[in-house]
Amino acid sequence: MATEQLIPGPIPLYYQLKQLVRSEIERGVYRAGDKLPSETKMIQRYGVSRITVRQALGELESEGIVERRHGRGSYVAERNIEQDLVRLTDFVEDMELAGLAPSSQVLSFKREVASTAIAEALRITVHDEVIRIDRLRQADERPIAFDVTWLPLRFGLLLSEAELRHDTIYHILETRYNIPVEMGVFHITASVASPEQAHLLHVAPGTGLLLIHRVSYTTGNVPVYAQDRYYRTDRVSYRVTLRRHGDAQNGSTSLEELRPIFK
Repeated sequence: MATEQLIPGPIPLYYQLKQLVRSEIERGVYRAGDKLPSETKMIQRYGVSRITVRQALGELESEGIVERRHGRGSYVAERNIEQDLVRLTDFVEDMELAGLAPSSQVLSFKREVASTAIAEALRITVHDEVIRIDRLRQADERPIAFDVTWLPLRFGLLLSEAELRHDTIYHILETRYNIPVEMGVFHITASVASPEQAHLLHVAPGTGLLLIHRVSYTTGNVPVYAQDRYYRTDRVSYRVTLRRHGDAQNGSTSLEELRPIFK
């Protein structure tokens, strides 16, 4: 933040400081997630009182531009962007529609024996082998989710670890093998971060996570994969819009839209 003299006068000092900080953020001096100078540094730099600094930051916080973290200081708030999720999309599509840059790290790509729950979801025999893929998902180079995906061998063996570093399961299956992913069934619930998940997502162990369990299907209602995605709750939430009455005769339902809000 460049040194700039605040001038006492008809425009309150807190408002001048607020606009100064906002301008720095809008010009990219500070990006989403960056820490702002401490209250003490702002006091020294601009010759204002602590009350003035706190009032300026408080207004920026109320406008969703800044977030203050207890004992840690003030940070530029992560972007809060809504997107439509009425149609089935993959991670890359979600992020691009939200204006975020997606990236993935493949942490593990291996065969394992299916658990009872996974076998049931994929409609295979208990203890059949599946392909398991663990990935760290990032938005604008910041961790946002951890995925565990299980595929029956008939689909999993079509994939490779190298491909998944820069491509998605949906895209590979649909464009290379003409296997369309036509439907997904979601179960959204709460979870807490294990030590491993906490390390990957840069949160404390035991932090609340949003767990989305998904089973995706191809033509003929055949399961393609089951997936558990653990989202950081400070970076995504879901908003549901419902109508009081649907119209079954016209094929409409009470669900109007389901939107993830990425922050």
